[in-house]
Amino acid sequence: MRRRLLGVALAVLLGGAVVAALVLGNQGSGVTVVRGVIGSEKKSFFDDPEVKAAFAKHGLQVEVDTAGSREIATSVDLGAYSFAFPSSAPAAEKIKKERGATRTFAPFFSPMAVATFEPIVTALTRAGVVDGTTFDIKRYLEMTAEGTRWDALPGSAYQARKRVLLTTTDIRTSNSAAMYLALTSYVANGDDVIQGADAKVAQRVAPLFLDQGYSESTSEAPFEDYLAMGMGKTPMIMIYEAQYAAHLFAGDGAVRPEMRLLYPSPTVLSKHTLVPFDQDANEVGRLLTEDPEFAALAARHGFRTANPGVFAGLAQGTPLTRDLVDVVEPPTYDHLEQLVAMIEERYL
Repeated sequence: MRRRLLGVALAVLLGGAVVAALVLGNQGSGVTVVRGVIGSEKKSFFDDPEVKAAFAKHGLQVEVDTAGSREIATSVDLGAYSFAFPSSAPAAEKIKKERGATRTFAPFFSPMAVATFEPIVTALTRAGVVDGTTFDIKRYLEMTAEGTRWDALPGSAYQARKRVLLTTTDIRTSNSAAMYLALTSYVANGDDVIQGADAKVAQRVAPLFLDQGYSESTSEAPFEDYLAMGMGKTPMIMIYEAQYAAHLFAGDGAVRPEMRLLYPSPTVLSKHTLVPFDQDANEVGRLLTEDPEFAALAARHGFRTANPGVFAGLAQGTPLTRDLVDVVEPPTYDHLEQLVAMIEERYL
């Protein structure tokens, strides 16, 4: 009997210790958990053990969920998070305004780029769309307007009977597709930033999305298809430069010898912008922006930072360009949203 009572007492004491540990939680460990929702292209950065360790030095444990950047700005319940981290400044400004945030942080950025293959580059060079590593958006729009198919290109080694089209994500959910819309609408609008819904511009750019068929909601999935399935499924795809650069810097063999990276002309910069909703998230944004350790880690994941030398050092001996010249500003969030709504209503 005495032995049984002693066992019960020990169980109560142990149970109390467990409860106390759960109640104390972060207080006992000295670690503050900060939850955020991010664009999927940044997941590998936040999952990196070195990034986690760097946050831990400052008493932070950053946990993230992913969503399309346009979804973050429109349909994600942000009340469950301490910060939002979409891939575009316009989306971040919308979130900042609606949430009453007082500031934003833009710790890194990435230009839009075209991931493709050597036979595609050869065919498009002969067609006047590609020159070196430059992908001419104006000439590309002319080609798509004509409904040109791959097997109709002179000397094309890619004999698929489908239209010459860049693969993108869904413009209704994903920022990478919205950035592609921003640069194609700029050219379709006579080299000028759109000021809202424009029927002529919408009619010209809608087939770029409609004729693709099904599109993924986030940028991670189509890029994985490009890496794994090759030219047959995805001859060329609109990506963030950082996605391609991260594999080059890692030397993991994912980027094979026949793969190529091109830069649209014009292009736009995707400014990854963090919107903090509380003081802990404010510290996350500050560290990502100001701490050299995080800048070095971000560069290793393919992102460009305020210190261009870090990225440039890693990019030596790679096909990545150091200097971006033909860069245009994206439309405001509301103006781009109006054009997306018109395309969705009339064509999608």
